[in-house]
Amino acid sequence: MKVDFNNCLVIDIETVGGVSSYDQLSERLQKLWEYKCTFFRDADQKTPAELFAERAGIFAEFGKIVTIAAGFVWYNQERELSLKVKAFSGHDEASILNEFNQMIDKSFEQPKLTFCAHNGKEFDYPYIARRMLVNGINLPQCLQFHDNKPWEIKHIDTMDLWKFGDRKSFTSLDLLAAIFEIDSSKGDMDGSMVNNAYYLEDGLERIAEYCKADVVVTTQLFLRLNSLPAIKEENIEIV
Repeated sequence: MKVDFNNCLVIDIETVGGVSSYDQLSERLQKLWEYKCTFFRDADQKTPAELFAERAGIFAEFGKIVTIAAGFVWYNQERELSLKVKAFSGHDEASILNEFNQMIDKSFEQPKLTFCAHNGKEFDYPYIARRMLVNGINLPQCLQFHDNKPWEIKHIDTMDLWKFGDRKSFTSLDLLAAIFEIDSSKGDMDGSMVNNAYYLEDGLERIAEYCKADVVVTTQLFLRLNSLPAIKEENIEIV
């Protein structure tokens, strides 16, 4: 796949429940969450409150974004691939989304901008778009694909690239990193720990670092899936 790196951003988001616990939901949303829980396989084994703590962040209707990390790839003076990664992180979701929106509007040609993410078509891209609308933020042109079918979305998804058209189940970024011998982003945190780190451990900074590390891994994976050399560690800048 030929990519214009001048108009490509590798992204990753970290999400948590929109409130700290099920009890903090309005009565209306509690009822709607309880109904959603009926579709979970383990709904008869756990309470709505337990399921909210575990899964609310997955759903844009009940969660929020606390970090968006973005990576930009370019060729340096030695014609070696280089990467710069930055995170937009905080407790105010609207501010995060506005900063991200302003960055892509200022730095890229909207009609040409392509995102790259792992499982981005199922998660990152629609989640960002939905949360922008919830926060009253106008969608940038690159996210105006609500009328598109999934296969019509032009953004890159490394999980889709790995599928080669088959319909097998989810393949994790960590697994693909392992088989391509790419350093893992899973240090003292993985995705299942983000909600507790945010609400119970004041761990926003850790979450942001983890999110940026995922962007590095996704970038290296994307390059490997396109038979391009990995970016040298000395050519990676994380800010």
